[in-house]
Amino acid sequence: MLNLRPLDAACPIEQQLQNSATPVVLVNLFTVDEADTPALMVAWEKDANWMKQQPGFLSTQLHRAIGGSCMFMNYAVWESVEHFRAAFTHADFVSAMASYPSSAVAQPHLFVRVAVPNLCAA
Repeated sequence: MLNLRPLDAACPIEQQLQNSATPVVLVNLFTVDEADTPALMVAWEKDANWMKQQPGFLSTQLHRAIGGSCMFMNYAVWESVEHFRAAFTHADFVSAMASYPSSAVAQPHLFVRVAVPNLCAA
């Protein structure tokens, strides 16, 4: 079963889901025991393929930390909080969390792009 923990204790994902923003970026940090890495990959791939079929999904990219770390980062772009909320709280997705290894911990958090002159666009 996937254990959810807040990335920011002052503003957990459940609180963020009550907001409206468009578009949004999900950053989800995963940690897992080394022996459970293959099971994490199988579960994540299944979930990502399911999410890909949901309205408002734009893209995703999974990253693995280097240097022997068992941390992964998923970066996914959604059209809006509303679209992400519908997928994240969908009964099929919630039940799929049971397929993750028991050592897996996820820390999902939503972000919006920030404009900084001469560096990045919002």
